[in-house]
Formats: sequence, C-alpha cells, structure tokens
Amino acid sequence: MLSRRTSPGTAPILGSVRESLKRPTRRLPLRGADLVLMAMRRLWPRHRLSNNTLMIVECEGPIAPARVQQAFDGLLDFCAWPAARLRRPFPWGKLHWAVGRRATLVPPPVRRVSTASAAELHVLLEAELNGTIDPWRDPPLRVLIVDAGPESAGTEAPVRGCLVFTWCHPLMDPRGGQNLLAHLADFDRHDGKAPWRGAPPSFLADPEPRPLRERARMARRSVDYMRSLMSVSPVSPGTGLASPGPVRFRRERFIERESPTGAPPVRRDICWRLAIVGKAMAEVWQKRGLPDVPFLVPISVDLRRKGDPEPTFGNALAFHFARFKPSDTHDVIALSRVLRQQMAEAVREGQIEANAVAMEFLQYRPLSIMLRDLPGTSSGETFSFNCADLGDVPPAVRSVFGSAVETVYHVPAVLPRPGIGVFFNRCGTDSNLVISWIEGAVSDDEVTRIMAVVREGMGWNHDERR
Repeated sequence: MLSRRTSPGTAPILGSVRESLKRPTRRLPLRGADLVLMAMRRLWPRHRLSNNTLMIVECEGPIAPARVQQAFDGLLDFCAWPAARLRRPFPWGKLHWAVGRRATLVPPPVRRVSTASAAELHVLLEAELNGTIDPWRDPPLRVLIVDAGPESAGTEAPVRGCLVFTWCHPLMDPRGGQNLLAHLADFDRHDGKAPWRGAPPSFLADPEPRPLRERARMARRSVDYMRSLMSVSPVSPGTGLASPGPVRFRRERFIERESPTGAPPVRRDICWRLAIVGKAMAEVWQKRGLPDVPFLVPISVDLRRKGDPEPTFGNALAFHFARFKPSDTHDVIALSRVLRQQMAEAVREGQIEANAVAMEFLQYRPLSIMLRDLPGTSSGETFSFNCADLGDVPPAVRSVFGSAVETVYHVPAVLPRPGIGVFFNRCGTDSNLVISWIEGAVSDDEVTRIMAVVREGMGWNHDERR
C-alpha cells in the first residue's frame, strides 16, 4: 500500500527496490482449508485415497507440449510452488510447501497422449483422478495433453485437443487452477518471458492482519458452533462402506440462456442449486430406507476480494454448513429460501469468517486430531454429500497456447464418506454439471437419476455439440 508521502510516479521504482531486497520465500504454510483437506484422508488410514483435483480444458485444436513446458520454465523464475514438496519439520511444526533454489527446480511433468474418442478420454481422466499424488515426494501438479490420433477419423465425438491439469488439492482451489492457467497462457503469449512490467503479481494471500488474541476469540466461537451443529451424526451414501473403490465421475454439458430482461436467473443461486441437489439425494435416501436425519453439507465461500483474481496458491476458502432434512425437499422453493436465510444469518453473525480463522489454528495440531470438533468424525462420518458451485471461468483463459477454449470444467475427488459430490461451473454460455462418487457408495443408475433430477430442476437443455 502506498504511503501518503509517496508520489504515484515513484511507486513502481520503490516497489521494484523492495521486491529486490526481499529474501526468496521457500516455505509456504498450508492454509486452514488446505489442512482440513489433508486431515480428512486420515479418517481412512489403511486406504491410499486420492486427494486430486482435475481441471479439464477442452480446446478447438491440439496443444503443443513444448509451449506448455516453456511457459512453466518462465513461471518458475518468479513462482516456484508448482515444483514444491510438502514438509513438516517436527510432528507439531507447520505443514508447508517447500522449494529449493531455482537451479534445482524441475517443472511439473507434461505428458502427451493420443486417443480416438471421448469415451477413451474419459478413461484417461478417471485414471488421472485416481493416480494419487504423494505431495511429500512427487510434484504437486502434473499436466496431460490429449489430442486426436489418426485412428479417430470418422469416430463419434473425436477429441480435438484437451489440456488436463491434475493437482494435489491442498495446493490450490479450482479458481487458483484457473489463475495458474491464465498466468501460463500469458507466459506463452510472451514466448516464455515475464508478461508483466516491474514486480510480478502476488501469487499468495496477504498475511493475516488481526492480532492473535482477536483471532483466538473467533476460533473459540467457531469450535463451539461446530460442536453444536448436529446432535446426531450425519448419514451419507458411503455410510457402512467397508472397502471403498476408485473415484469415478460423470459430466454433462448444458446450454444456459439468459432471461429476456438480462437479469441472472434464480437458478444460478447456490441455495437453489443446493435445494435441487438435496431433492435428488432425498430420492436416494428414500430408496435405501435411510433415516430422516438432517443433511449436513459444507458450502465453500471464496475469501478473495470481488474482482481480485489472487491468490493462486492455497485454498482461499471458508465454509458455511447448510442443514435441512430429506423431508424438507418436497418444496424446493421454500427450502431454497430457508437455505438463503441460514447463509444470511451466518454472514451477519460472522460465523463464516470465524470458521475460516479457526481452520488456521489447525496448523500446530497433528493430522489425526485436527477434525475432532466435527460432528460424527469419531465414527468416520463427515458430511451427507458435497455440493459446490465453482463459478464462472474468467475470459483470460478462453484462449490458451494458440487454441480457442471450448469449455473448462473441474472434477474434485471425493472421500468414501460422504461418497458423492455434485459440482457446477460455467464457461461462457455452457453450464457443466459434474458428479464425482466412490465406486460402491452409489450405483450408476443412482448417478443417472441424480443427473436427471438436477437437469430438470435447473431447466437445462443438452448441448448437442458434445
């Protein structure tokens, strides 16, 4: 921030001097949401569970691997975190991403494969989703480029060009993945050289300005709130699943049209979408004879300032916890109003902010006891299901590495419990709906039915182009 004594003309010079005097940062502590993502896997210590997130960028033409590699080489001169490793100096020390000197950094691996059809592409994507990244030994990010092989001529829905980013989820959230892609595209447009003048942008969140005592009071309030959320542990499709299978996903692409007045339709509201997803899940509950125990669903809240794309690394998320019974889903309109009121009260009472602060205090806890304040974790239960709206893809990534982008969507891995998650995002006029699930938690028929209920509730039409 500029001092009042600093004239605007000298600001860039002083900024460059300050940046040059800083010591290189080689330790990036995990944020609160990152720590929760690490700790959740510890509920199943005997299973090697995926903690991956995919970002799939479908392009109109092929992507040259050399261009992606050159962009990463340029980025690593200014931002080393794509080549970091996870470290913890002591059992009670801070978990952090660590990097060495620039000469020792190896860019994330970029692989290229050819495939003949969209069906074969889906098999590759599920393999990426389940190809567990060990953040202690492996780069936390890898890139796969898929294009159409010669044998694809004449087949249905051939793959033209696809860029797949796979990362260990604690490295960044989906919006951070989009920011990273935009930075790499900028480097590519500048032949691997820095695309900005003067000091580089900030890739990380600003330090917490509030004093420790104030944050401690907020954290205690959050802990009391979490302990009061549920008198009964939540039930999920994964409840009782003894041997979880691999993560699978299904994605459908729809056309979303604006209303005649130009106002955004109510169906874009996360409370409406959650109500529709809840209605679909209530059918699963009824079919299985599960009790009418209240759903507990974490709703992610982006902590970034509106209009500000940074930070890129670290999950810049807080959480609101929605609660409603399966029987409440009979009236979706009334339920969406109740959910909206819940969220408004949480914002007004500062509960979402307190939850974000409390997660930061997990950094000195062992992973095995980080989640003891969550209802149900003593029995391995977490939430009823996952649901998130990942928002709009920014215009900055509509053209990458010399190819126009058709659509971008994200596929997060889910845990054995709850066992299923429903995720929305938009790219231009396209709406993508993704369901991730653990094989064994739900059946293919149940996933098909959930897709149908959400599609009907959203009033979407299939995009016939794909």
